[in-house]
Amino acid sequence: MIRGVDLSQLHLFKDIVQSRSISRGAALNGVTQSAASQTVQELERLLSVQLLDRSRRPLEVLPAGRLFYDFGREVLRRHQEFLICLEDLRGDTGGTVKVAAIYSVGISEMARLEKDFSRRLPAASLEVSYLRPEKVYQAVVDDRADLGLVSYPEPTRDVVALPWREEPMVIACAPGHPLAGAVSLRAEDLARVEFIGFDEDLPISRDVERFLREQGVRVRVVLRFDNIQSMKEALRLGHAVSLLPAPILREDVAEGRLRAIPLEKPLFRPLGIIHRRRRTFSRAAQVFLDLLREPAAETEPVPVVDVAG
Repeated sequence: MIRGVDLSQLHLFKDIVQSRSISRGAALNGVTQSAASQTVQELERLLSVQLLDRSRRPLEVLPAGRLFYDFGREVLRRHQEFLICLEDLRGDTGGTVKVAAIYSVGISEMARLEKDFSRRLPAASLEVSYLRPEKVYQAVVDDRADLGLVSYPEPTRDVVALPWREEPMVIACAPGHPLAGAVSLRAEDLARVEFIGFDEDLPISRDVERFLREQGVRVRVVLRFDNIQSMKEALRLGHAVSLLPAPILREDVAEGRLRAIPLEKPLFRPLGIIHRRRRTFSRAAQVFLDLLREPAAETEPVPVVDVAG
């Protein structure tokens, strides 16, 4: 280790470089922007070289800064491995597993997983953050999350993507909608019907549009949202339909707020688990990952409301 440099400084510098911002790096480490700037200046004094060009926006990482960043990441990785090995030697099965998940994984699903996890490791805990998909990836890359749960998982240079499960998509609408009484529907039944879609930059939006295009169907999109909760609230007004993952609708259908109608030709939303490449997991994180990857128990079908009754 370089004389005078500690792990907290390495962690702060890593976050500054990854975010290309001293203020964001400071926020991630719970320090003021002034303290973060002073830390960078102290590192530059200790190393006798300039690490960052702070006159640019976003700031520029200079060659010496890139070299120090790579060094710091390796030290932090080795430190994490040391703590995990020490934990194993002590037989310590506690600790906190940090999970970043997209909103539509569902709080009820995470509550079930947390209950199963607690049964296996009573001394450990689960900390879940709900984020937009791109922020889940960033949390994993920045080591702010041990694992991420996303739809349409894609590996990157820094991230490994593992399959988790597939969720059937169904046609969702209000109980009073003209299509609400159907037992099943074809994609062509959606032609010329008002449709609520996902924001165009989301993978699920592209997949739904691909599916409809392959069926030769053009829908009339009247609204777009970046989250399923807002879509469900818009659907309850009764004028439009949407294609949504069936498990997300279970409670709404059971309580009569929405209808979920199966597609004759199925469409599935894939969910996946992501983690940083070459990550060494704590015992608790490995147990939670193993729990996620176990074959899913048979889930209840989404209830169908008897509109005739």
